[in-house]
Amino acid sequence: QVQLAESGGGLVEPGGSLRLSCVYSGRLGSIVAMGWYRQGSGTQRELVAHINKDGSTKYDDSVKGRFTISRDNVRNSIDLQMNNLKPEDTAVYYCNAETRPYGYWGQGTQVTVSS
Repeated sequence: QVQLAESGGGLVEPGGSLRLSCVYSGRLGSIVAMGWYRQGSGTQRELVAHINKDGSTKYDDSVKGRFTISRDNVRNSIDLQMNNLKPEDTAVYYCNAETRPYGYWGQGTQVTVSS
């Protein structure tokens, strides 16, 4: 019922910036919240940032002050501005749409932070 398309990943130097975008489509009224998750090599998928319908947000402590999640109601997208990137931010980043009773995932976009 919900389709997600992520973009914006790539290779960046430490201290650099990237902006990820997740365009969502389908039964948009069913979405109650959205978020960005990431999964590094050999690690579990973890929450990076989360945004509710009212615009309230939460961030993992490791990205607070560096990442910003936002909603673009014109494009129907959730964006993640990532600044001051660190090598430990390297991961596949996934967009998630929370619905009832299910959730939906995008295909993922690779972010690599390396000198």
